[in-house]
Amino acid sequence: MTTIGITMGCPAGIGPEIILRYFEQRSRDLFCNPVVLGDLAVLEKCRNELGFTVALTPWQPGTPLPDNTIPVIELSSLSADTIQWGKPTRTTAEAMAAYIRKGVEYTQQGYLDGITTCPISKDALNSAGYTFPGHTEMLAHLTATKEYAMMMAGSKLRVTLVTIHCPLSEVPAAMSTQRILQLIRITYKALKIDFNIQRPRIAVAGLNPHGGENQLFGSEEVHAISPAVSLGCDEGIDVSGPYPPDTVFFKSARGDYDAVVCMYHDQGLIPFKLLHFNDGVNVTLGLPIVRTSVDHGTAYDIAGKGVASSDSLREAVKLAAEISCNRTRHNAREG
Repeated sequence: MTTIGITMGCPAGIGPEIILRYFEQRSRDLFCNPVVLGDLAVLEKCRNELGFTVALTPWQPGTPLPDNTIPVIELSSLSADTIQWGKPTRTTAEAMAAYIRKGVEYTQQGYLDGITTCPISKDALNSAGYTFPGHTEMLAHLTATKEYAMMMAGSKLRVTLVTIHCPLSEVPAAMSTQRILQLIRITYKALKIDFNIQRPRIAVAGLNPHGGENQLFGSEEVHAISPAVSLGCDEGIDVSGPYPPDTVFFKSARGDYDAVVCMYHDQGLIPFKLLHFNDGVNVTLGLPIVRTSVDHGTAYDIAGKGVASSDSLREAVKLAAEISCNRTRHNAREG
């Protein structure tokens, strides 16, 4: 059975709470062995304050997993008395970065089959001396990965993004033919190997209203997107478009396509979160390790209040285990 490491995320956010709720609600129909990389004292503080009953046990990779408890790899020793829900500090930021680094290290060493990350604060991450915009870029750096992408995955819709965290005004200049083609390739490979879809079908969204309407509303479809689609087809990829953004997501959600390549952040995430607000999963494509994440932030405004949902965490852990198994099967076939 696969072992998936769950990094605790920001200790002052909802990470500890959703981890406890996930384990407390976890079905006995197990699909993997989840372990937590985090802080035992913070988890105990959250458990005691919110009334969870699940037990916590320190654990080290390479030793037997305990039954009926949460195995915790202790990577920080924060004082529970100083933790204030919703108020990150430099110390909590340094701790959440340590969970990520060690999660990557243990996965590379084979102790873990993949990691699922709880949410971090990008501002706090920067305050700890890390200049990455978020998890994705940090993980790419830690694994020396040059070509990677963010996919949002759900049961009805999967989207990948050509541009992620950049101002909308900078999107047209950033979406070159080569960049779009690279994302088409990464998306295709992930669908085939990680999601075990034998003949992936990819749709590409246009940038402008009505797909540019024969360049009446913009020319990016003609000069950047269409050439990338044509080159992808030449490589044997079942990719088509560019399609008007106001219809392509509906068609993909009903089953016409396996993923939609989107030009910018909100183009893909607005329809995705409409369908998968509670159970969506963030997957980093292109990494040599398996990484999934919850599809939400630290939610400092509700941290410590006992109302955070663990649905996205449950789906993220499940998908990490599935991707790990799919990669193992693929490698066995290719080997």
